[in-house]
Amino acid sequence: MEKVIYLAGGCFWGVEKYMGILAAVTHTEVGFANGHTKNPSYEDVYKGDTGYAETVKVTYTGSLDHVLEQFYKIIEPTTLNRQADDVGSHYRTGVYFTNPAEEAVIARSLKKLQEEYDKPIVTENLPLKNYYKADEYHQKYLDKNPEGYCHIPDYMYEEAGKS
Repeated sequence: MEKVIYLAGGCFWGVEKYMGILAAVTHTEVGFANGHTKNPSYEDVYKGDTGYAETVKVTYTGSLDHVLEQFYKIIEPTTLNRQADDVGSHYRTGVYFTNPAEEAVIARSLKKLQEEYDKPIVTENLPLKNYYKADEYHQKYLDKNPEGYCHIPDYMYEEAGKS
């Protein structure tokens, strides 16, 4: 049975590529989650005043725990509103759920992740308020533009293919 989770981990181009390589992931789509305007454009979100996070809608089979473990490998969960050189609230990290039962699973995984860090984890664990798909230009961006910028090191994609 397929399930869906929404993951914000900085620039959505690299997160989408990484998640799409995982065997448990059947589909990815990039968009914007949990903001306060309707139908935001990439330019609107980039300005930083819409409240949205660049987010990947991940359709998967198997366990949410496994998907989250893989996601945590590519983010810096203790940095607020920043991933590598990407700075702004739209680059915050978060896990957004549509099934209330997933909140406890996410909370447990974040608590386990906290054991690996001295600084507090700032990754959000929130219900999905809203989500808007990004323009086609942004879908599978790094597949279309292999030399495109990404904060995720290339070797991580190779490791994802083994997961």
